Amino acid sequence: MKLGRLNHIGVATPSIADSIAHYRGVMGAAKIHTPFDMPEQGVKVCFVDTPGAKGTYGTQIELIEPLDAASPINGFLEKNPLGGQHHVCFEVPDIAEARAEFEAMGKRILGPTRIGAHGTPIFFVHPKDMMGTLTEIMETPREGAHWSN
Repeated sequence: MKLGRLNHIGVATPSIADSIAHYRGVMGAAKIHTPFDMPEQGVKVCFVDTPGAKGTYGTQIELIEPLDAASPINGFLEKNPLGGQHHVCFEVPDIAEARAEFEAMGKRILGPTRIGAHGTPIFFVHPKDMMGTLTEIMETPREGAHWSN
C-alpha cells in the first residue's frame, strides 16, 4: 500500500457552530463550507479549507458532530468532552484495490466500503492496526469533486 495524499483530518466536536467560531477567530480560516447532515453515518459534517499553493486549498479539516444519541462518535466525545482529532484520511486511486491490500496485510476494516462526505467511496482501518490512529481511506475524488458548498 502506498501512502496517498492526506485529504483531511477529522475532528470530533460537540458543536460545529463553536468549532467554526474557533477556526475563524483563532486560526483565521477564510473558507468554511456549509455544514450538512449525513444521517446514514449519524453525523453532521463541516469542512474547513486550509490554504494551499496558488489559490488552491490544502488539507481540509472535517468537523464532525453527532446527530443523535446513536452516533458512532458519541463514545469518542464521552472520553474527550471538548472534542479532538478523531481520524486522518488518505486518498487512494482505487478503493477496492486498497481494501484488498489492507485485508491481505491482515488489517481490520471497520464496516463496509461506503460513500463518504466527499461523495467518494471510503472505509476505515482499525486504530490498533494503524499505530493507534483511526485511518480513513478514500478514493481520490475526480477533478473538481471536492466538497464545495
